[in-house]
Amino acid sequence: MNSLLRHSHRVSNRIISVATRCIGTSQFRYASFKVQDDKDFLEKVENSKEPIIVDFFANWCGPCKALEPRLQNVIAQRKGQISLAKVDIDDLGELAAKYEVSTIPALVVFENGKAKERLIGLQDEDKLNLWIDRILKK
Repeated sequence: MNSLLRHSHRVSNRIISVATRCIGTSQFRYASFKVQDDKDFLEKVENSKEPIIVDFFANWCGPCKALEPRLQNVIAQRKGQISLAKVDIDDLGELAAKYEVSTIPALVVFENGKAKERLIGLQDEDKLNLWIDRILKK
């Protein structure tokens, strides 16, 4: 259950409306997590029996920021069929180099501990949906 809440704040005699997204707990939960270190990546990505999309990104990357809500949306629609792991290349550059990530944003699908498919650059939701559907049908 996703809901958008609006909050109003008074700043310097102006009222600013801020929207925040709340993700409720219902029958399903989609997995999205930030990888903390190499051990975390090994445990949650390489050892996973389920397919996982790894989003290699950087906080300073504009296309990465634009991709994030689109990617979160299409992952949420799959209701737990596929997970999303976020890897900040500034924190884990060696991990990005290990998987030959030289351009961001880069999405890499891992299945049974192996990198299988890539999607590079900013994508629209239609292309993301088609790509993820193809991955899940394998």
